[in-house]
Amino acid sequence: MVNDCLLKQLKIDESTAIEGGIIEQNEGRCTGLLIDNAMNPVFEALPSYSESEMVEAVLEIQEELFQYGITGVHEAGIQFKDISFFKKMIANKSLKIELYAMLFPSEENIQFARKNGKYKFKNLSIQSFKVLGDGALGSRGACLKHPYSDRPGHFGVLTTSFVRMQEIAQICEETGYQMNVHAIGDSTNRLVLDLMEKMYEIKRDHRWRIEHAQILSPSDIVRLSTSGAFPSVQPTHAVSDQRWVSERIGTNRLAGAYAYQSILNQTGIIALGTDFPVESMNPFLTIHAAVQRKNSENLPSSGFLSKEAISLQDCLKGMTIWAAFAAFEETRLGSLEPTKTANFVVLENPLKATSTFQENFAFMTFINGKKVYSAE
Repeated sequence: MVNDCLLKQLKIDESTAIEGGIIEQNEGRCTGLLIDNAMNPVFEALPSYSESEMVEAVLEIQEELFQYGITGVHEAGIQFKDISFFKKMIANKSLKIELYAMLFPSEENIQFARKNGKYKFKNLSIQSFKVLGDGALGSRGACLKHPYSDRPGHFGVLTTSFVRMQEIAQICEETGYQMNVHAIGDSTNRLVLDLMEKMYEIKRDHRWRIEHAQILSPSDIVRLSTSGAFPSVQPTHAVSDQRWVSERIGTNRLAGAYAYQSILNQTGIIALGTDFPVESMNPFLTIHAAVQRKNSENLPSSGFLSKEAISLQDCLKGMTIWAAFAAFEETRLGSLEPTKTANFVVLENPLKATSTFQENFAFMTFINGKKVYSAE
């Protein structure tokens, strides 16, 4: 949401069209609500943070992650300048967490991938591109095959055209990089599956990821197993969206919504994350949402689409060994075994599947066998 002053400064008015974006209007006037790619001019106009401000922010986030016992993150989209920034923090031993970073497909990042291939610098791993396929469901930016139930004639938007997706897929094939596509709506998910099926014919173990996989047609859930697509989901979205999702898409499309158990039945593997900072980084909220299908207030009381709940064991696999598999790191991370990196957490309370949310924190967190956090 921006004010009239900024709209004028950015030369955005009722006649402005931005591909992959929505400029909301009311009675022929801009409301100031900019959705998806329509926010790009705003981002470009924002002042940059200083390096010291960025270091301070990263260290603060890292400390909070350690307090929750999180030893590794998948950063879903970085710019070229961020590579040297993270390397500098790693070199001076301040950035300790395992960092699997996806590149946005800018020209600089594409050249980096072509020059360096799959890139590893200590605890930094770069071997994937992040593609923004569509927008969010709440803002009606997610691209659907049929109109939104609460906005007739509106289908959402593709924030990256299918032609551009095909181009990026070709680059990924050339460089050996993963293609990780943000896909929320059923239309976007179908297009992404089309791409991944073609890649599957060339390379079976490509592990290209569908990030979110929120709304799929039941027939497309079946296609997950024939495309090699790797589902990467964030269960807290299900319990956050449950308040209004039936208004957005109606009841019929709920058959393929947040369908984590159905997805797991097809793929035998699923990665689970938080989608921080959109949702809380608290992994115990993720567990509660995945296993009980409830939010932190334990709503809805019977669980949201409870037949799609997954077991605690599968949930933990999705946050550890399967997440490592999603990053091609399963031989080094994701489980405590001889020869693997000793990343682990000692929790304050036993981890159980309970019908009511139980807060939990790390008592101690270890990375590479060294204590990086202690509650004492």
